[in-house]
Amino acid sequence: MPQADIGIDLGSSNICVYKKDKGVVIKEPSVVAYDKDNDRIMAFGEEAVQMIQHKAGSVVAIRPMKAGSISDYNVTEALLKHFMTKAMGRRSFRKPYISLCLPVGTTSIERRAVEEATYQAGAREVTIVEPAAAAAIGAGIDITKPVGNMVVDIGGGTTDIAILSIGDPVLSESLKIAGGTFDEVITRGIRRHHSLFIDEGQAEAVKIRIGSAARRTAGDTMTITGRNVITGYPETLMITADEVRGYLNDSVSRIVEAIHGILEKTPPELAADVARRGIVLTGGGAQLRGLEERISERTGINVMTAENPDLSVAVGTGLYTKMMEKLEESL
Repeated sequence: MPQADIGIDLGSSNICVYKKDKGVVIKEPSVVAYDKDNDRIMAFGEEAVQMIQHKAGSVVAIRPMKAGSISDYNVTEALLKHFMTKAMGRRSFRKPYISLCLPVGTTSIERRAVEEATYQAGAREVTIVEPAAAAAIGAGIDITKPVGNMVVDIGGGTTDIAILSIGDPVLSESLKIAGGTFDEVITRGIRRHHSLFIDEGQAEAVKIRIGSAARRTAGDTMTITGRNVITGYPETLMITADEVRGYLNDSVSRIVEAIHGILEKTPPELAADVARRGIVLTGGGAQLRGLEERISERTGINVMTAENPDLSVAVGTGLYTKMMEKLEESL
């Protein structure tokens, strides 16, 4: 099993591409600009976002991955082909070995379809990687050892929780609550309490700047601008970190309780390993302030966030076949 030339994390929010010996070379939104009038794809990723923002009318956004499942197969195939070509270079004549990480929610039929799409896009060989294993490897965990490791990957569309040992998940659960959910509840909360509509980008900025999972001592505030849904006019508003934490609380609580629930089902010897080694958080959503503290308070276990958590799955996907080769040798 040769090491992959390219590892692709096909997420609901972003597509990240790891290239052998280069690291993560692409991180762009998993979005396509589609011209409805001419029935054709206009752009991908960052270019698509810019086109959609500045070209009103028939050009709309399509996100082929939604909440952990594939919503549009044809667009997914086009997205894969575009970023594979971008990563390998147009002058590459060699078909690459591809490792591909798909969300837990994708069905076996969808997996086969995406695998076939990857071959159609020019792959020599395709390996489908489990998100939990990819996240653990990308966080620097040696999953080949006979010890229990707990990884919580909070992506854009799903949160994947797993106990891993000797290369495989022993217990796992996937929730359709993640970073995208955090943005949505902030948008809904501000609209409900202030009759102000803000876009997805501003909601994410609020989450990053003053969002938190636990009460903070500092009274952080942020000024936002949106459209008043009653008058239709632009309006500026100052919101507080405590207010935003209230909007996030239910989603965060459900993630924390799911982690606690997995721990309750974990065999004693593996639970002891996790208690000793700690819980590792990955994914862009793991960067929410106070999340480590909130999980640790509920579980009594030390919690740490991986370095560059938003890239962990892409890195782990690229290194997966190499890690599995090491496991086969040890067995």
